Amino acid sequence: MEISQLLNEIYPLPPASITEICKYIKEVSYEKGDIILRADKVETKTFFIKKGIVRAFATPVENDITFWFGEEGETILSMRSYVEHKKGYENVELLENCDLYELDNGHLQELFNKDIHIANWGRKLAETELLKIEKRLISRELQSAKQRYDELMNNRASLLQRVPLKFIASYLGITQVSLSRIRKEK
Repeated sequence: MEISQLLNEIYPLPPASITEICKYIKEVSYEKGDIILRADKVETKTFFIKKGIVRAFATPVENDITFWFGEEGETILSMRSYVEHKKGYENVELLENCDLYELDNGHLQELFNKDIHIANWGRKLAETELLKIEKRLISRELQSAKQRYDELMNNRASLLQRVPLKFIASYLGITQVSLSRIRKEK
């Protein structure tokens, strides 16, 4: 996915704004297993996934808790660092070799001050990420594990082919044994 298409899917930008923001975006590649964002660190980069898949997680006690997955066309950022310039909560690990677009948040803040279209794009990015978080939280609280699995199957079935089941189980908030039971019922 080209960066201009990815940016416009978040919020349509005029060509001059695309040109301006692209001056600060570079393509980078990382290997499977790399951690590109770290918990307890103020993160200064926002990434956009050109190719690959990632997961955000924390390790509060003994087992990882997976918060979200990102695939081609999605954004990787620490919302706390992006909005408040404070240490984030999550680690982001690459589950495949990834090609990413990288944007320094400092440059992005400068662009917000210079270009109203890019400022609106940044607001829409934050709103979109907030809605994703809200949907995940409500799903965890109001849906059964089976309903969460069914929703994953219906909306993001490709994850089941690309992500180890232990991470899927963690994301759903269940054990691997429970996930196996749910899958057998299908």
